[in-house]
Amino acid sequence: MSATTRQPHFALLLALAWLLVVLQLVAQNWHDTAQTLLDTDDAMRLVQMRDWLAGHGWYDTNFARVQPPTGYESHWSRLIDVGLAGTLWVFGLFFDGPLAERLMRTAWPMLWLLPAMAGTAAIAWRLAGREAALIALLLALVGLPAFHQFRPGRIDHHNVQIALSVLVVAATVWSDRVRWAGYAAGALTGLALAIGLECLPYLLVCAAAFALRYIVTRDGARAAADYGLALAAASIVAFLLIVPPPHWGRGVCDAIAVNWLTLVLTGGLGLWLGGTLFGSRLPVRLAWGGATALAAAALFVWIEPRCLKGPYAMMDPQVWAIWLTHVREMQPLIPLMGKSPLTAIAIVTFPAAALLAALVLIRDRDLRRDFGYLAATAALVSAFITTLAAIKAYSYATWLGMPLVAAFALHLFAALKLHALVPRFAVGMLLTPAALSIGAISIANAAGLDDRESFNRPEREACLKTASYAPLASLPKGLIAADIDFGPFLLALTPHSVLAAPYHRLSSGIVAAHEVFAAPPDDARRMLATLGVTYVVTCGPRPPNDLAGPRLRASLWGRLQAKEIPDWLEPVAGTAPFEAYRVRM
Repeated sequence: MSATTRQPHFALLLALAWLLVVLQLVAQNWHDTAQTLLDTDDAMRLVQMRDWLAGHGWYDTNFARVQPPTGYESHWSRLIDVGLAGTLWVFGLFFDGPLAERLMRTAWPMLWLLPAMAGTAAIAWRLAGREAALIALLLALVGLPAFHQFRPGRIDHHNVQIALSVLVVAATVWSDRVRWAGYAAGALTGLALAIGLECLPYLLVCAAAFALRYIVTRDGARAAADYGLALAAASIVAFLLIVPPPHWGRGVCDAIAVNWLTLVLTGGLGLWLGGTLFGSRLPVRLAWGGATALAAAALFVWIEPRCLKGPYAMMDPQVWAIWLTHVREMQPLIPLMGKSPLTAIAIVTFPAAALLAALVLIRDRDLRRDFGYLAATAALVSAFITTLAAIKAYSYATWLGMPLVAAFALHLFAALKLHALVPRFAVGMLLTPAALSIGAISIANAAGLDDRESFNRPEREACLKTASYAPLASLPKGLIAADIDFGPFLLALTPHSVLAAPYHRLSSGIVAAHEVFAAPPDDARRMLATLGVTYVVTCGPRPPNDLAGPRLRASLWGRLQAKEIPDWLEPVAGTAPFEAYRVRM
């Protein structure tokens, strides 16, 4: 190939695309990083990182300022704190504390955007070659709905889990072509488990892909053995890193624990032994694969059977009604379509288009028999089904859908006989997540659809602004009873303790905070005295969930909203937009 026709190195194109997205996101969001912490999880992660830097032990993820004196035991991975602290240290070499922390919160999600884009391009390359990988970069470059978890300020664990999920799928689809990909898939799966279990559906799909390929064809034995060995080793390391020794025998449903370790270890070692010793005959492979799956599942259920009901199985059932069913990211897609059709359409358009692309591609006989295509499609289907159950999974579906849309684009180019770069680019732009979502929303608007319940809550914006917490921070330290959504911000921006925060392991605190505001004033006074609350704080017109009608009007929250302040509460001046009251005992 001559110098004039040689194509740029793909890594340079990837870096350029990433840089363009970074510039776009920073330009759009830099101002906001000074105004507010994006989300309750971002605020809580900041508190956990600060506690660690202040001297908390590696395994000590207890928030002593939440529901004192008991505290709140977080299930979040310490590994994220390490990354954030390292990034903060680098910026701290050049900038003062507040600016260094702001730059850390800006840079961290940008760093994880790069592996997400690389993994997406790698999957597309495996499905349809370099051209498909280039189209995948275009889709990511104009992939606005996919950037929600990668915006500056998003320092929780979601962007890391998305990037790792995409990389695991990429390693899986390449495992029949590249020897080290099996090891990479297993090792990355262990790392993902150490971060959290929200990406578990996609990790399970990849595990099933290795297992089924091992059973169906003799060619899959080597890859299954490599994957299984790496998975077993990485899961042990993850367990030892995350789980404190006193809890090694305790099973939990929402984070890596002995029950999950047993499941993964049994499956991983089973694949390693099967791929190494029993790779010749189909009946033997089938029997060994079935026995391994049965043993892993049986041990998992035996250790903690409640986890069959999902990650929230150990949560107090009361919390569902008063909090979790009202969390926006936990809403199922179909009911959301009835309440907020424009939001639902924005969420589902690109994943649905990716599913259609996968269905079109299945007409290709070679692809129908291709391991990479089948594994990538299964991961997308898993993400789409998960999105139907809880819309927070749409980010996974969007990223996992890009490679299949990219492969479909090449088929579309061939069908339309597009050979020149400009028309291909124009058609490719129409397939991007941003273009498809905007187009679908425009059609829905023209059809008269509108959101009856908006996800945006302008009446609460002032309650989340960083500057709004300064007056509260100047008050003498105390325990605050407030809306649970304000808990993480109060912890991050003030020296106070809080009664509750929006986390399912904090069931007793959530119930207590709800009951305080839902009870009549006299009953609330007794509760506050028992809990040792110093301040009662409200902000905005939104009442506690699951509270309406006469019960709302008679509640402490209703009385405060009506400016009927009990004599045992002393208003604190100068705390707007908050209404703060000191409890007189």
